[in-house]
Amino acid sequence: MRIAFLIIAISLLFLGGNINEQKSQLSEIDKKVQNLISKMTLEEKVGQMTQVTLQAVSKTQGTVDHKHLLDEDKLNEAITKYHVGSILNVFDVAHSLDYWHEIISKIQDIATKKTKLGIPIIYGIDAIHGANYALGATLFPQPLSQAASWNTELVKKIGAVTSLETRASGIPWNFYPVMDLGRQPLWPRLWETFGEDVHLACKMGKSYIKGAQGSNIGNKDKLAICLKHYVGYSFPINGRDRTPAWISERMLREYFLPPFQAGIEAGALTIMVNSSEVNGIPSHSDYHLLTEILRDELKFEGFVVSDWEDIARLHFRDKVAESPKEAVRMAVMAGVDMSMVPYDFSFYNLLVELVNEGSVPMLRIDEAVSRILKVKFMLGLFDNPYPQQELKEMFASKESTELNLEAARESIILTKNENEILPLSRNRKILITGPTANLLSVMNGGWTITWQGNEEKLYPKDKKTVLEAIKDKVGKNRVQYVEGISFGKEINIKKAVSEAKKSDAVILCLGENAYCESPGNIDDLTLDEIQLKFAKEIINAGKPVILVLLQGRPRLIEKIEKDVTAILLGFLPGMEGGIAIADILFGDVNPSGKLPITYPRKPNGIVHYDYKPIESFDVNTYNPQWAFGHGLSYTEYEFSNLTFDKNEISPDENLIVTVQVKNVGKIAGKEVVQLYLSDHYGTVSRPVKQLKGFEKVYLNPGESKTVTFSVTPYHLSFIGRDNKRIIEPGDFSITVGNLSGKFSVRK
Repeated sequence: MRIAFLIIAISLLFLGGNINEQKSQLSEIDKKVQNLISKMTLEEKVGQMTQVTLQAVSKTQGTVDHKHLLDEDKLNEAITKYHVGSILNVFDVAHSLDYWHEIISKIQDIATKKTKLGIPIIYGIDAIHGANYALGATLFPQPLSQAASWNTELVKKIGAVTSLETRASGIPWNFYPVMDLGRQPLWPRLWETFGEDVHLACKMGKSYIKGAQGSNIGNKDKLAICLKHYVGYSFPINGRDRTPAWISERMLREYFLPPFQAGIEAGALTIMVNSSEVNGIPSHSDYHLLTEILRDELKFEGFVVSDWEDIARLHFRDKVAESPKEAVRMAVMAGVDMSMVPYDFSFYNLLVELVNEGSVPMLRIDEAVSRILKVKFMLGLFDNPYPQQELKEMFASKESTELNLEAARESIILTKNENEILPLSRNRKILITGPTANLLSVMNGGWTITWQGNEEKLYPKDKKTVLEAIKDKVGKNRVQYVEGISFGKEINIKKAVSEAKKSDAVILCLGENAYCESPGNIDDLTLDEIQLKFAKEIINAGKPVILVLLQGRPRLIEKIEKDVTAILLGFLPGMEGGIAIADILFGDVNPSGKLPITYPRKPNGIVHYDYKPIESFDVNTYNPQWAFGHGLSYTEYEFSNLTFDKNEISPDENLIVTVQVKNVGKIAGKEVVQLYLSDHYGTVSRPVKQLKGFEKVYLNPGESKTVTFSVTPYHLSFIGRDNKRIIEPGDFSITVGNLSGKFSVRK
């Protein structure tokens, strides 16, 4: 048995800027916060901890046919009587910038002019892939598709644009990014994650935060991000949304906590709690997770907000609190600072009672309120809580649209290209068919204009579906479209098969309709039977079939995969996805996306790429449809000269690794150079390999580049038998492409 000898220290620093200057600024803010708290009544303090939805202060719901209307009497009551500190959400469709400005201005007028202390409201929204509740916003690929780009600079730029456009609507707080790991492919929120791997998720999340929040959230084009959903929400054992996760302490620390640690290191100032439970304890009542780990270990200093109605659910759903009042006490004492109530003022009334009777100490209230007020000061809301009119001119700019198209292009993954049928010749006669061929919603998914994202008639008319983009690309006279089927319904299958026989090639568009959260629950990852049946009939027409999959999770296609000629995975590539797919199909863009998840072959074949040796031992096999990191190109790359600066290092040293990559094909392209680490032996069984570095490089034909990686002590570490992070001496291997080499860590 090897000896563990190093515990990795966690360094938590804000991004960028001068540290001393930041400390000075924060010190001034701390003084302002304490001065304000000294003037506040209990009721005013508890109000700051209360968050209600826009629906609670509205007269009418916003729909296609009806305009949303605020109820100003209810709004006055919420702010002046109950002192609410935060409002969130829409009711129920996206608003124009002008209307957002009207809403936010009315809210802030009451908060700053009709209350004793004039504390501004912090308004929060789920801007998941752009400012998705602001009409006309730049809506990027969803997070899983962003991760498929393996391009951190691209994700940083997406964060910056999303913040600018969200802030342009007057909203300074974004409930994003999702730092849960996407390791349960059934989970309907998989597409909100950055994939299954710790290193990839950490890098993508930190890059997004750097662009979205930067080093000064007080800048007019930046906002406060909210990490979610702390922690383990993404790993329900049955795959259904908001159902229990069973995660050992070691697994939690090895896989699920590091992305949140990375987000805190990047400067995250707010965190939202897991809406479910881990190991039998509903997360909103879990003192160990919310205080002992989050505060004491990870040193998080911002404020913690509940998820939707989840404090009350401790009583009426989870049955761990005998009354609504006990639920409030449990959550606040566990470490929740703000309650997303969201429909009423029950939390406010109950918490005031709890403090007055001594069940919740005033010290805990002051702690929570100081955290909330500090973020409001840092956002500059006390200086100006109103929408910035000048940001409207930068909203949905040409440059942002170009960035969106670039992101969509880099997110598309070519997983199969038999006989190099792609790229297609423009001279071919093409049939396009399938339920996802002529819809924008299937490329965007949930959190798009509406919560579920499935109101196709609300989507912008100037954006292109796959069908429309292909027609623009090759001309209408070369494209025949037959829908064939819609979701769950046969339409004109015989006609589609007949036209397939007359065509040179078929572009078959399958996948999922738009969904979000619990309405997206499924019992089987297998693509639904009507789509598989339709695919087989099209395949039997005897012409080359190019399968385009648009979906939020890996729907299983083993029954048809071997019989189609090429496959493009789109996941959810956003508003420019149609153009991006057409560009790749016809060779105007060389695909460069790589899988950020393992794509299973069979319903019970859910094995991650970083599997343990026992999972490929004896009769056990690792046999996915496609492995994590897989993705083809229209050119070829060759790796050579894998070198280490040392063959042996001490446990506190970095290992410098270099490798040369060359484009040996005929066209330019982007390749993701992936570095994997293998620990040969450990006192806890080690994964067969783990991603520890990646870089995306652009190469012209014949061009070579040397890529350099630094393997750090943290990369060598893992969670030991005592649930502490350690490094053990011994032998390690590094693999890049088809190359590998060994080095040792000495005692």
